[in-house]
Amino acid sequence: LIAFYDDNHISIDGDTEIAFTENVDQRFEALGWHVIWVKNGNTGYDEIRAAIKEAKSVTDKPTLIKVTTTIGYGSPNKANSYSVHGAALGKKEVEATRNNLGWPYEPFQVPEEVKSHWSRHTPEGAALESDWNAKFAAYEKKYPEEAAELKSIITGELPAGWEKALPTYTPESPADATRNLSQQCLNALAKVVPGFLGGSADLASSNMTLLKAFGDFQKATPEERNLRFGVREHGMGAISNGICLHSPGLIPYCATFFVFTDYMRGAMRISALSEAGVIYVMTHDSIGLGEDGPTHQPIEHLASFRAMPNTLMFRPADGNETAGAYKIAVTKRKTPSILALSRQKLAQLPGTSIEGVEKGGYTISDNSSGNKPDVILIGTGSELEIAAQAGEVLRKEGKTVRVVSFVCWELFDEQSDEYKESVLPSDVSARVSIEAGSTFGWGKLVGSKGKSIGVNSFGASAPAPLLYKEFGITAEAVVDAAKSLF
Repeated sequence: LIAFYDDNHISIDGDTEIAFTENVDQRFEALGWHVIWVKNGNTGYDEIRAAIKEAKSVTDKPTLIKVTTTIGYGSPNKANSYSVHGAALGKKEVEATRNNLGWPYEPFQVPEEVKSHWSRHTPEGAALESDWNAKFAAYEKKYPEEAAELKSIITGELPAGWEKALPTYTPESPADATRNLSQQCLNALAKVVPGFLGGSADLASSNMTLLKAFGDFQKATPEERNLRFGVREHGMGAISNGICLHSPGLIPYCATFFVFTDYMRGAMRISALSEAGVIYVMTHDSIGLGEDGPTHQPIEHLASFRAMPNTLMFRPADGNETAGAYKIAVTKRKTPSILALSRQKLAQLPGTSIEGVEKGGYTISDNSSGNKPDVILIGTGSELEIAAQAGEVLRKEGKTVRVVSFVCWELFDEQSDEYKESVLPSDVSARVSIEAGSTFGWGKLVGSKGKSIGVNSFGASAPAPLLYKEFGITAEAVVDAAKSLF
């Protein structure tokens, strides 16, 4: 790796000495980098070439080339000033700079000698490509399986039938935390998708993200797939973005507690902005995590990520929905996916399916006819089971009830109007949502006459069942809310 550092001593507020006293050379040397200082970055072309040549010769460590420059070099009135840092020179100063540098060409005109200099690289590049293709053809003939894996990573083409590796569940399957079910999916995918790799910010044993068939990716073992990011959430997200954007077939996942996305939101936003399909495995997704208390209990996080453009926010309720979320996340290479997963065990529910998750929102049970239930109960994640329990109580009292899983709002928004109407008929205004997080945003789904049950304050430290009762996240609360709408 060769990195260039522009050492111009200017920040937006003035000279860097007002807030920056760090010795960059010594810092990077202490981190094990080779450091080269180019003292004249304005016109020292030979010095720059020599630095690059030296950096290329260093193969056992990364190199930082510190290039001391004058910001706005050539501008007679603004060079070496903070005024040129965050604003354009302006028409008059551009003209003055052109005259000062002796640049007679028209704007955007490329001099012929410059064009000729760069054009010579075209045949060189073509020759390098031809040589690489010949080497790959020989490699493919000698090592067909390895070549197929490499080609998959380069092109992004997934192996045929890869999705069949994802586990499926029945209502008779044992209850389990979706973080554990997630680990089953991660390990299944790693066996069939060559470019699938990832890790956690020092929480692998809690996030359940370890790939059991692989070792740790380290300097001596670059073929392994478990990444040990350490306690640096933002760095983890940034590294994952880089992996994702390197090759279409590299599919990185990274993990931490859902509440700690606050430390990496910038990197996650860049995922969405850069169309990097990183998979974010976020466990401990609600007050259901229990005794760790309000510092660790996410409240506003689901709503905030649902507001982020080009982002899929999944909150699966059981094994089938977790598998469904991964199926979509793996295929969405230009959209990041966030999976909010539970710490507590959840039942495998009747009616959930991988196919349903692909719709974003879908009906898991309904005893009505003519698309006219008395009430629609909408849940996500750990609260879908509560919605289903409330539905059974209301049905015993003679009501027709539809229970809907809203695992991913963004996917539901992509569906046709006809499908949306089949799930949430517009003439049924009696709707209740339940989610152990902020109710912000639920109004668009339950409508002005509906009810939203959630947590609109910070949590507390107590066992999960006690917290759910204290905050009113119960089947009884859903039943009462539904009855108030009849």
